[in-house]
Amino acid sequence: MGLWKPDPSFYPSAKMAMQAPPERHAYVAALNYGRNDQPDGICVVDLDPDSASYGTVLNTLELPNVGDELHHFGWNACSSALCPFAPHPHLERRYLVVPGIRSSRLYIVDTKPDPTKPHIAKIIEPEEVIEKSGYSRPHTVHCGPDAIYVSAMGSAEEDGSGGIFMLDHFSFEVKGPWEIDRGDQELAYDFWWHLAEDVLVSSEWAKPHQFENGLVPEDLLANKYGHRLHFWDLRKRKRIQTIDLGAEHQMVLELRPAHDPRKTYGFAGVVISTADLSASIWLWQRSDKDGQWAMEKVITIPAVPAEESALPPALKPFGAVPPLVSDIDLSLDDRFLYVSCWGTGELLQYDVSDPLKPKLAGKVAIGGIVNKAPHPKSDGALLGGPQMVEISRDGKRVYFTNSLYSTWDDQFYPDKMGGWMVKVNVQPDGGMALDSDFFVDFGETRVHQIRLEGGDSSTDSFCYPS
Repeated sequence: MGLWKPDPSFYPSAKMAMQAPPERHAYVAALNYGRNDQPDGICVVDLDPDSASYGTVLNTLELPNVGDELHHFGWNACSSALCPFAPHPHLERRYLVVPGIRSSRLYIVDTKPDPTKPHIAKIIEPEEVIEKSGYSRPHTVHCGPDAIYVSAMGSAEEDGSGGIFMLDHFSFEVKGPWEIDRGDQELAYDFWWHLAEDVLVSSEWAKPHQFENGLVPEDLLANKYGHRLHFWDLRKRKRIQTIDLGAEHQMVLELRPAHDPRKTYGFAGVVISTADLSASIWLWQRSDKDGQWAMEKVITIPAVPAEESALPPALKPFGAVPPLVSDIDLSLDDRFLYVSCWGTGELLQYDVSDPLKPKLAGKVAIGGIVNKAPHPKSDGALLGGPQMVEISRDGKRVYFTNSLYSTWDDQFYPDKMGGWMVKVNVQPDGGMALDSDFFVDFGETRVHQIRLEGGDSSTDSFCYPS
């Protein structure tokens, strides 16, 4: 009998993970919302520059239901399986946990034996998700050391409080809601953690009625979207602190904690300020004096004036294009933060070696509400802009797609965007450029979350210092 060994894609530290082999393919969430006869799917894209099929879709796993609206998804297991307080080294990074945010259905997708031909291993129907968890509209998936964690935007009654529920690592059974004491936390979105500190951090977007049919302008202008960050005792499952960024800072979305467990800070992206249409990045960190958490705005990205005739109806009254920061991502060495400006069509790279003083290090422009900047391999102007971002483990390559959420796409890009995916090559000391040879055109199918073979910079948690 052979010895069990940890999955070779698991690494004790982020520094060790940076030495991993390059990714050969990506799994990409593809949605066909509005095309009533077309289900969503998971596309497999060839990322191997030496392959004859480089930059093309190798296969697409079509799902059996129509109207799921795939959005975010994640691996069943990752490097957190090596954490000493809840070790599961016999797990393997094999299954993708794929929620339908509109249907509340979960797909468990097996990537073996052939990783380029994934297949469905299990379907968890919405009735089971809602009955066992008390939640609906599953959103973000993270592989924790003790279970698979899934955030949810709504309650069983849809517009009650959102939160987090858990899946069993092995059977994928819904274990139940995660929170024991939530205080007045009501809105949900992303979550991450500082495992060595036993702290979970969660952010706020909206209730289902505020996003499913598009942005609700009246609610935005009344500051009714999320603007708080919550800190939780990860073991006791109890909220311990809430920080309000100010009601004008609407939609606190993506969270990116430092990968090195010795660092107790992280970054949060804010989509828009109702004061001036700017977007912002905030730093959270733990005080050395009292152990409480504090937040500080470290990056402000202003709106860009524009002619009313060039703007979609939702923006005409403002005469400007907001950056609409919809995703951020942090390289494994905690050096570079990437910021998606979906409205203006820019991907910004900041050197955050000093997290309190980020420095702009690079920028690429593609798409955008007004500019519609093309790619060297595209047929012309592009709709959409940098949206979901994923960084290779070695930090040398960045991939991103262009769709945010179907109904929001239609509001801000009313000419009916198609789907595309591009790649950026990163210089060692900062700076980046679009890869002129990599442009994946998905046609009418829109694309969102990307997951890389073997893991990526927003997948894994590490319990050992770099």
